[in-house]
Amino acid sequence: MDTPTTHEVTQLLKAWSVGDGEALEKLTPMVYRQLHQIAQRYMAGERSGHTLQTTALVHEAYVRLVDCGKVNWQDRAHFFAVSAQLMRRILIDFARSRDYLKRGGAVPHISLDEAPLVCNELDVNLVALDDALKALSVMDERKSKVVELKFFGGLSVEETAEVLRVSSDTVIRDWRLAKIWLLRELNRGKVSQ
Repeated sequence: MDTPTTHEVTQLLKAWSVGDGEALEKLTPMVYRQLHQIAQRYMAGERSGHTLQTTALVHEAYVRLVDCGKVNWQDRAHFFAVSAQLMRRILIDFARSRDYLKRGGAVPHISLDEAPLVCNELDVNLVALDDALKALSVMDERKSKVVELKFFGGLSVEETAEVLRVSSDTVIRDWRLAKIWLLRELNRGKVSQ
């Protein structure tokens, strides 16, 4: 299958938004590969033997996307941003349900130096990163969204700017400041443990 254009995906998303079930059927194979890539980024940082596999994460996110009712999709980037956020929520819920933090081990880890989000030597568990992102969103929601879209969603600077309706320069600046803030927060959490 040829790679779908951004315009084709956006048109199908908009048709799906207004209840066109056929559009969803056409859209699914077009977006599956990128959804799988997003899931792989998440799962790459998980411990080996994690009971939730990449394909299962994609399918769970897909089920939630379909079940979430009518969403007014802006475009392809908006769809993948929401998908990434859903996958993050699924993994966070899974980790919290397993009570990993209280057991003191087997905490799912995500390597930030692969992103590169914060620095080259820092491993942060997904729950701690989620907590730090929540704290950042209270202080500055847009910076938190930039991290979520770029790091978790794999969106480019331009796509992130499009979703947030800001300039690329603003995204770059927010990304830089958010990395510094998250590094400080995550290091503070390590010191207090």
